Amino acid sequence: MAVKTLKSKVSYRIKRSKSDVFTPRDFFDLSDRDQIGRALRALVAEQRLVRFGQGLYAKAKASKYTDKVLPVRPLTDLAVEALQKLNVKVVDSKEQTQYNQNQTTQVPTGRVIAVQGRVTRRMSLNGTTIKYQRVR
Repeated sequence: MAVKTLKSKVSYRIKRSKSDVFTPRDFFDLSDRDQIGRALRALVAEQRLVRFGQGLYAKAKASKYTDKVLPVRPLTDLAVEALQKLNVKVVDSKEQTQYNQNQTTQVPTGRVIAVQGRVTRRMSLNGTTIKYQRVR
């Protein structure tokens, strides 16, 4: 019988998951925080995950054109999924609303995410940082 390590269990769960964003809390049923952290860091070192914030990890793939490891989805999509996982309500930003209502022709970059409530979590990847716009 083959011995299953914690890293292989975490890797299997990530591979089978429909979600692209993971937090250590997703794996606490397997072991404690320290061991889960070690397993996730090992998967980042193996380039199977990318870390884009404190306690936020995303599935990764190798780029066809460069040797860089990229997330499977754009950073803005990952940030929205992470905020929803952290129970933060995400709404359309002021710029996005103006664009959708044909009040402007400037396309929003998507680096600004409008949230209801207060968010202090920093998310960035390869020099691109997500900014928040508080909406009441």
